[in-house]
Amino acid sequence: MTKYCHSCTMPLDSPEAKGPSEIYCKHCTDEAGNLKPRDEIKQGIAWWLKSWQEGITEEQAQKRAEHFMQAMPAWAED
Repeated sequence: MTKYCHSCTMPLDSPEAKGPSEIYCKHCTDEAGNLKPRDEIKQGIAWWLKSWQEGITEEQAQKRAEHFMQAMPAWAED
């Protein structure tokens, strides 16, 4: 069964995801495996959304990234 990053949903069995953490991908962690700051992850998700959603504005990408992150275990608000 494929495991996914608890921060961004990247498949953890992907070669691009391999990092020091067992629950987060290398894009969401620092060299020690600690989760990067929320704003940094949000920027990365917004960039990813803009890379495949033609015509999306920066503001829309930021809002969608925030909405997406609320569903992720690392960022879900209590």
